[in-house]
Amino acid sequence: MKYIRIYADPAGESHFEDVEVQLAQVDFAPPAPPWNFSSFSPALQYAFCSFPAGWRGDWHPVPRRHIFFVISGEIAVQASDEEVRHFRAGGLLLAEDTECKGHVTWVVSKTDLVAAVVHLP
Repeated sequence: MKYIRIYADPAGESHFEDVEVQLAQVDFAPPAPPWNFSSFSPALQYAFCSFPAGWRGDWHPVPRRHIFFVISGEIAVQASDEEVRHFRAGGLLLAEDTECKGHVTWVVSKTDLVAAVVHLP
């Protein structure tokens, strides 16, 4: 499994990184058959959010480290190195660009974007 991370380098510029997650078969909920899991990571809290079609957020860092899960719609994110990535339903972004110029975000879909945000330590 893969996900995308956005982070700040020591110079304060944001960049994307593709991250590979290792999965291993776990007997998690017997008597159900085993399925593949990554290792667990701590989380603090979660919330759901919605952005209206046409919404745009100019340069901003994330207020805290979090994972952003797209439930419906499509959003584009531009890092300060000018790379743009698109996130559609099922996409997720580990946002760690807390102390830098940040990124620009806009809703690409003609419908509202619905997402879940999980705060991380």
